[in-house]
Amino acid sequence: MTPWQGWQRFATTDPPAPPQPGDPPRSTEERLAYHSAFVTIRTPAISQLATQVRTLMILGRHQQTTARPSLIVTGPAAAGKTTALLNVGRACHLAHTRKNPAPPGSTHAAAPVAYVLVPPGATAKTLITEFARYLGIPVATRMTQTQITDAVCHTYTQAGVQLVLIDEIHRLNPRTTTGAQTADLLKDLTERLPATFVYAGINVTDTPLFTGTRGAQLAGRATLITCGPLPARHGTRHPFRDVITDIENNLDLANHKPGTLPRHAAYLHQRTAGRIGSLTRLIRQAAITAIHDGTEHITKTALEAVQLDHLAEQHRRPTRSR
Repeated sequence: MTPWQGWQRFATTDPPAPPQPGDPPRSTEERLAYHSAFVTIRTPAISQLATQVRTLMILGRHQQTTARPSLIVTGPAAAGKTTALLNVGRACHLAHTRKNPAPPGSTHAAAPVAYVLVPPGATAKTLITEFARYLGIPVATRMTQTQITDAVCHTYTQAGVQLVLIDEIHRLNPRTTTGAQTADLLKDLTERLPATFVYAGINVTDTPLFTGTRGAQLAGRATLITCGPLPARHGTRHPFRDVITDIENNLDLANHKPGTLPRHAAYLHQRTAGRIGSLTRLIRQAAITAIHDGTEHITKTALEAVQLDHLAEQHRRPTRSR
């Protein structure tokens, strides 16, 4: 999705649709493909991010003299940060294109959203080159970082980019010379581009990004949204169980009884440590297995048989030994 064409395809392709009452049964291959892609479960973090992005885009719309306020999505691995980022970016893209349809016969689609991955070991020049690559801006080997930055700022402004999503921001280390230069580049871009910036990364507050002079500048301009593990209980609500119910309601299994998975909420919370990424993977893998073996339903035994990501399995081992 980092070239514009890939992002546009992602944003404009209808997301997977859950089975609807009265619909004819889907084939095995269709159902396997559905559980592979699956629907996006709206978590509290997605709702919070959507509200904040909408508000900050309005807040910074006519700001001219300083950098617009930004957002940082942080949390552990497998907590749903990238999913939240992409979901909000797609919503922004679709909302903009609905309000501003391309003129008849136009060959240039609007580009309201940019999605950029921070490359490993990023330098200022490699990062700005990623910005250029997203919109297909030609970059010659002899071009300086300043020349590329000027081309990016001009093209992004002309294309009408309003929201810039930067993923894997934890790869930056402003304590190093190259990391400091890269952080300065981002600061420069936020001041030159008429767009709202949203960063996402693993446990950003525990990294050098929030320390020192440069870290203070970022922290002073950015609102922090924590995309952490879902609690089993929050006051009178049960956020984790509610998410399990949403996932179960979107399964496409012939024999699965609604309410089965929420009854195992305590087990699933222990198994996944409340991480939405681990939870959806566990249930989707169990659903695919249920289709393959013909049982068409998910039980606790079936969930136990699924080997999860290493992070979740590490969390699981101490409980088994007791």
